[in-house]
Amino acid sequence: MNKEVLFAKTLEQVRSLAKEQGNCVSEEQVQEAFASLGLDNEQLQMVFDYLVKHKVGIGQPVNMDDYLTDEEKDYLQEYLDEIAALPVYTDGQKEAFTIQAMAGDVAAQNKLVEIYLPDVVEISKLYAGQGVFLEDLIGEGNVALAVGVTMLGSLEAPSEAQGMLGKLIMDAMEEYIQENLQNEKEDQKVADKVNLVLEKAKELSEDLHRNVTVEELAAEIKLSEKAIRDAVRMSGFKIEYIDMDVEN
Repeated sequence: MNKEVLFAKTLEQVRSLAKEQGNCVSEEQVQEAFASLGLDNEQLQMVFDYLVKHKVGIGQPVNMDDYLTDEEKDYLQEYLDEIAALPVYTDGQKEAFTIQAMAGDVAAQNKLVEIYLPDVVEISKLYAGQGVFLEDLIGEGNVALAVGVTMLGSLEAPSEAQGMLGKLIMDAMEEYIQENLQNEKEDQKVADKVNLVLEKAKELSEDLHRNVTVEELAAEIKLSEKAIRDAVRMSGFKIEYIDMDVEN
């Protein structure tokens, strides 16, 4: 494994460790993780700067509320006010519900969902500012929580429940963010294609002093006629320089 790949892999491991520790790592943990790479002080500082930029606290957790927009803070306060009305249970009751949920008790599973709703909120803050709405993150986390409490029967001890549910919630939020990023990339590809067809159609139309046919434009920009017709449709038929009367 070359040094660049090992560096990237180590950085991801440190970020994963931070998530397990409340989005925080110590300087010693970072130094130990990168020890085999022989980084100098300047390179290590770059690692610390990267982690801080990605909301990982060094030595102490960062205040995730600082990364929320005013709109997100308002929504979050309203949501927290709603779930604050739910019953509060002792650690003993929580453990009892967990044991019952592991045995398949639906009522106990529902109780656990209520108990862990605030945890979903705290986890969602870790992913704030990544191009998705906090409300959607909480929604994805709540769904993962509701499914997760039905899977506790696979655990050996009730003490493992919180870790398992937390991981399921995190995985759901991360998957949602990745799906959102992928959709944005696809949307950008569509926009780029529409803009290309518009630009070239306008240029060719100005040269010919008339609207151009799909066939003429296809020959000009090396796109298939189908791709051009699709681009026109995706624009809402707002590309006015193309004669779309003739269909193949």
